[in-house]
Amino acid sequence: MHLNEIIFCATASSASGFGSVTLHDVNTGASLASFKQTNAAPHCTTFLNSRNAVGGFFFAAQSDKSLLHAYNFQKDQISLKIVLPEKLTCVALDPSGDFFAGGTAQGRIYLWEVSSGILLNSWDAHYRQINVLRFTSDGAALLSGSDDSGISVWSISSLLDEESQNTLSLPYFTLNDHTLPVTDILCGMGTFPECRMLTSSVDHSVKLWDLSSRSLLTTFMFPEAISCLAWEPTERLFFAASSSPEGSVYQMNLFRQLEDKTKGTATEAIGGGGVNDIIRITDEYVGSQKKRLINVGQPITCMSLSLTSNLMVGTSLGLIHIYDTPTHQLLRTISTHKGLSISYLATLLKPIDLTGHVSFNLNSSVTTVDTIPVKPIMPFQRMRDAKSREAHEVAMMLHSQEEQYEDESTFYSKEALLRDHAYFTTPSSSGAHLTDNAVMQSRVSELEAEVALLRGQLGQAKGVNDLMWETVVHEVLHGQTKGTNNVNNESDERRRKRGRTESDLEIYS
Repeated sequence: MHLNEIIFCATASSASGFGSVTLHDVNTGASLASFKQTNAAPHCTTFLNSRNAVGGFFFAAQSDKSLLHAYNFQKDQISLKIVLPEKLTCVALDPSGDFFAGGTAQGRIYLWEVSSGILLNSWDAHYRQINVLRFTSDGAALLSGSDDSGISVWSISSLLDEESQNTLSLPYFTLNDHTLPVTDILCGMGTFPECRMLTSSVDHSVKLWDLSSRSLLTTFMFPEAISCLAWEPTERLFFAASSSPEGSVYQMNLFRQLEDKTKGTATEAIGGGGVNDIIRITDEYVGSQKKRLINVGQPITCMSLSLTSNLMVGTSLGLIHIYDTPTHQLLRTISTHKGLSISYLATLLKPIDLTGHVSFNLNSSVTTVDTIPVKPIMPFQRMRDAKSREAHEVAMMLHSQEEQYEDESTFYSKEALLRDHAYFTTPSSSGAHLTDNAVMQSRVSELEAEVALLRGQLGQAKGVNDLMWETVVHEVLHGQTKGTNNVNNESDERRRKRGRTESDLEIYS
């Protein structure tokens, strides 16, 4: 099957028209499909692509109503309207499409099971409005950011635990280093908690966290408040977009080049110093660094990186700008949604069951959509029901023995992805030979100096030990010789006395 990358774009309603979800060709910008009747705010759209012979779907939470619109890629109309307990300000879908999370303006989080619609948990997570929700790449944890400047990490296994359903839900841990509302959260590759996290805030900062140690690695301070982020998959750099009308996008490399006349050019990571490690990106810093700033000229609402690492920027005027990451050259602008605000941007491989584009075999004619079943979606519960939770049945798709096609997960497993990601992010195996040689030479020099010092100290210690040994041996031997002489003298004296006595006896006799 030929794989094509497409753009997934969501727009919000305005005076110019109603919002929609549209799929574009990433190379030409042409519209491939459009799904109407939606009005989703930023962080209120999420999707699951078609894979493993099961059709995908996407959700769009309406900003003006307590409704959630569910779509699938096989038809351009709403598949299901779900009535919610209250309006959602942000949503998230786990990578497998099993769990759906929504945050509210009152700081509450709801967690549903998609296939059954059962409300698995709902709890007060923050004091103020929740702005962003993210699942980790393995779906083991849920990350939440709020207007109260706090970031909470929630363990999914704890939230689903039957024994803790009647107790207060507590976060796995919390991070409170931001001072103003959190605007965006991105989670890096890796299994939880062996992964890193980026967070942005109105306090002009972007912070890099290590979830395994629950610690802050580095703080990046920008001249403006940051509204959204985009993180390169290998975690070598990230983009931070300001919330100003000028629409500035800052590129921050997480490495730097070191020039050494004897060892050549080397690369080293920056940051990692902890709470006191603050990197300030001032206007002078940006001016001194080439290719660090992109001026869009319009308010930025969302950003994303394509599969080929091109930067896509959505604006409040409905334009989608695509930039080349190394050169910051503007490749193309998609103006189909001019007048509408772009609320969500992402890329995905073209769904095999996309409406109007169904084809499973390049050598066969177009087949019907019914060939691929859609992952089941049920209406969500508005209140928790213990009885239905205990007795519920989950609809599941069983894969057929004869595969209709091969998708990307068939030939590129999750384990292979994590292995390749570790290859790029682990310094010892990053392939930067110059860096390795420079570090190795420095380490060898340190070890050689340490060995020379230890040898000198060992020689001194050996000399002292030999002197002590010779002294002890000499004293012992001298004492033994003296003792032997005394014994011999006493024996001679006894012989003389014995001889004298015997002579006296002979005389008397």
